[in-house]
Amino acid sequence: MAEKIWFITGASRGFGREWSIAALERGDKVAATARDTSTLDDLVEKYGDALLPLQLDVTDRDADFAAVKQAHDHFGRLDVVVNNAGYGQFGFIEELSEADARDQIETNVFGALWVTQAALPFLRAQRSGHIVQVSSIGGITAFQNVGIYHASKWALEGFSQALAQEVESFGIHVTLIEPGGFDTDWAGPSSRRADPLPDYAEVHAEADRRRSQRMSTPGDPKASAAALLKVVDAEQPPLRVFFGSLPLSLAKADYESRLATWEEWQPVAELAQG
Repeated sequence: MAEKIWFITGASRGFGREWSIAALERGDKVAATARDTSTLDDLVEKYGDALLPLQLDVTDRDADFAAVKQAHDHFGRLDVVVNNAGYGQFGFIEELSEADARDQIETNVFGALWVTQAALPFLRAQRSGHIVQVSSIGGITAFQNVGIYHASKWALEGFSQALAQEVESFGIHVTLIEPGGFDTDWAGPSSRRADPLPDYAEVHAEADRRRSQRMSTPGDPKASAAALLKVVDAEQPPLRVFFGSLPLSLAKADYESRLATWEEWQPVAELAQG
């Protein structure tokens, strides 16, 4: 397998860190971004020049373009661009402040969009490349208490599906990774939480109970690295792929329900056509 050059955002922890390590361990080179690059010092010490640490806040469009260019200029090409940076915003829809909502979209949607736009000219010029968007099972279904997070991932899914069609003729692949629950700090220090409204106390308790059931056996982020390498090494990688055993059953239940409802209400749909 030929050496690959990676650009990975949010590499300080979780998926981003484990995937960076997996790429470096097999001899690839990685430009790894983090808000605080000191979190990458141990990897720089271990892997040396194979790792380029870059300080980056993905909500800064100009900085995104500069970081991608720096990585390309440093390594001479880009093969895999992983938009991993993001976080989970907890809170019922009524509880969200304007800042809660805007910050979530700025990071999870616009951050990925700016990095994608920055990378595309280089990938088009070389007529190859793979853009990996870290979505979620929450990118195709929705649960209580993370509604604005779902909105961000559904937006990521939409523009990425369109993008895949737009860049196919240039030899560029797009894949949406849709993990289930993993043992990262997504719901811990990395998350943000809106101030709860007392009227929702019972509904919050029920939402927490259901989430605990879904997260009873979280996946291992280190194990996910092997799955990612299978995806990026595939000759024809998928547009969408689940990570973890739970997402498929959740998706089937949701889509079966949607299809049944659409079928039931099709007479009304046809009535609306006139």
